[in-house]
Amino acid sequence: MSKDHSAVVETLGQLLANSYSLYLKTHNYHWNVTGPMFNTLHTLFETEYTELALAVDEIAERIRALGARAPGSYSEFARLGSIRESTETPTATGMLEELVADQLTLVATAKRVIKSAEANDDQATADLGTRRIEVHEKNAWMLRSHLE
Repeated sequence: MSKDHSAVVETLGQLLANSYSLYLKTHNYHWNVTGPMFNTLHTLFETEYTELALAVDEIAERIRALGARAPGSYSEFARLGSIRESTETPTATGMLEELVADQLTLVATAKRVIKSAEANDDQATADLGTRRIEVHEKNAWMLRSHLE
C-alpha cells in the first residue's frame, strides 16, 4: 500500500466496520421485531440489511484495490467502528430510533471517507462515499417516517 492511500484506507476501514455492525444490528432487529408494525418493519429491515450486505463487500473490495488488507473480524470492527451492537431487544420504536441514529453515523463516516479521498485525489473512493451517503440518508428518512 502506498503511503498516499493509508489515510483513505483508514477511513474505509471505519466505514466497513460501521456498515457491518449496522448490517448485524438490522438483521437482529429483523428477526426480533414485534408489535403492530411487525410486517412493515420486518420487510423494511430485510431490505436494509440486504443492501448493507452488498455494501460491505464493495467497501472491502475497494480497500483491497488500494492494496491493503480489509478488516474482517468482530474485534477489528469493534476497534474501528463507532456503531455498537445491541444485546437487548428494544421495542419497535426503540429499534427505529437506534437505526436512524446509526444510519446518520454512517453518513458522517462516509463524509470522512470523501474528505480523505479528495485530499488524496482518489475519485473512485470519493464516489463510493457519495453513494453511501445517498443510501444512508434515504434509509434514515424511511426509518424516521415510521416515528412520526
